[in-house]
Amino acid sequence: MRISLVSFLFLLWYSTLMAQEKGAKQVDTFFYQKPLIPELKQKLLSNISVIANMQSSLRNEFTDGEYTRGRFIMNQFRLEIKGKIHDRVYFRFRDRYTKQTTPQSEDNMSSSTDLAYVQVLATDKLNFSIGKLCADWGGIEFDLNPIDIYQYSDIIDNSDNFLLGMGLGYQVSEKHSFSFQALNSRTRTFQEIYGTVPGITESRFPIAGVVNWRGNMFDGKWKTIWSYSIFKEAQSTYMHYLALGNQLDFGRLQFAYDLKYSKEDLDRKGIVSGFIPDVGGAHHAAQDVAYLSHWIKLDYQVIPRLNLAFVGFVDFAYWSGNPDPQKNKKLRTAWGFIPTVEYFPFKDLNLKFFANYVGRVYNYTQYAKDVLGQKNGNTGVISLGIVSPLHVL
Repeated sequence: MRISLVSFLFLLWYSTLMAQEKGAKQVDTFFYQKPLIPELKQKLLSNISVIANMQSSLRNEFTDGEYTRGRFIMNQFRLEIKGKIHDRVYFRFRDRYTKQTTPQSEDNMSSSTDLAYVQVLATDKLNFSIGKLCADWGGIEFDLNPIDIYQYSDIIDNSDNFLLGMGLGYQVSEKHSFSFQALNSRTRTFQEIYGTVPGITESRFPIAGVVNWRGNMFDGKWKTIWSYSIFKEAQSTYMHYLALGNQLDFGRLQFAYDLKYSKEDLDRKGIVSGFIPDVGGAHHAAQDVAYLSHWIKLDYQVIPRLNLAFVGFVDFAYWSGNPDPQKNKKLRTAWGFIPTVEYFPFKDLNLKFFANYVGRVYNYTQYAKDVLGQKNGNTGVISLGIVSPLHVL
């Protein structure tokens, strides 16, 4: 009896031990099964950012002092995915959901796609990029995140600056860098942009070249973004663009000034061409035009979460190629002014509420009024809104 009891207890203990070991193995199998996202891909995801760049507002619009309409509007929504897929290989993609997704006839890319390129670091100082790039134009205005812009000046507002091509960047030192780009000069065909222009033959390879210098002097108190670009629009027909951007840092006060000048054998911006009446039902681009812009921006941080800003600019439009012997080369002066109050409610999140007024005043020369039928005018927009690059990942 005593032996049977001992045997029974031994068997019970052994069975319990086996059951525990089996259960332990089941638990181990559950917790150490193959993850849904492999470890290698988890590492890649840690180097990738997904950003929703947004600017939305309640907008009230005026024309020549008369209230025209009010609406809620998404001014900007650009979804961006960028990151590192190798120690020396980066990519960046940004698409605009506030623009039509029509594929363009010249580069076969959607007009809503801002950026779609791969960048390779050849050395610690030299990089190479290919794909749809942002033309590396100078100017502080152009360098700002588009969601922080409430209204662009004329030259930038009427430019086609996201172009397919390749670029080289060279970091000379911590304070100075240069970039060189070769790009398509346009995203659409010659006829789509300019129409049929008498005496002008379309180029077989419309190409653009951009050179940019970024400088940082006096311990960061003076920063520069200067560039020169040349665009071949047709045979022996070019656009020359110079942009000189400067930013001064005085602590709580920031001051920026841009000088921009575009000399165009064919009117790429289309502003002057818009002044010219159709002849015989046909309309084509004006020749030998120029645009000059002065742009300033002041930012004053009243307290850490409250910023007062003022943007002012003036744009001039000239038409030297006007065949009229009684012409006035200067046709229009356009003023812009944007006083803004910005409030940042969070210390650890780049989100701001804003209230501003965007005013535009258009003054034409007497020649533009009498001969081209233009008239002075003004517009205004009062906005209350929110701006944030939301880092989703």
